Amino acid sequence: MKVLNLQCAQGHGFEGWFASNEAFDMQLAGGLVECPMCGDTGIVKLLTAPRLNLGNSRAPESEPSSSREVSAPTTPEARWMRAVREVMANTENVGDRFADEARKMHYGEAEERSIRGQATREQTEALLDEGIAVMPMPLPPALKETLQ
Repeated sequence: MKVLNLQCAQGHGFEGWFASNEAFDMQLAGGLVECPMCGDTGIVKLLTAPRLNLGNSRAPESEPSSSREVSAPTTPEARWMRAVREVMANTENVGDRFADEARKMHYGEAEERSIRGQATREQTEALLDEGIAVMPMPLPPALKETLQ
């Protein structure tokens, strides 16, 4: 498995996992590799440091798991993707019924819960005029489909 550092023409950096360099080249030539942030297919491979598996070397002694912290994404794109995935994992997708569901919850006609969906600009402005707090959140193209 090859893990490649990639970048689109818009400057978004991301990782891609491929069976081999040849598999990456074939997918790139076929227009199948796209930026998860903007959907751009103008992708270039960035230089990466090789990963060395040194079987005879000792692993560094680690701290107890309670004091270990998971490192957070460092690029703005990685932080955005993490936030979007968090929202998607913790909300119910109500699709184009978003405005109706938001109103029902606001007026006590439905159980309050975290929802997401689609609304037109006019629907969004009407919800805001009624005092219903909503926030537009553009989703990267890669997250609009089923993740594998």
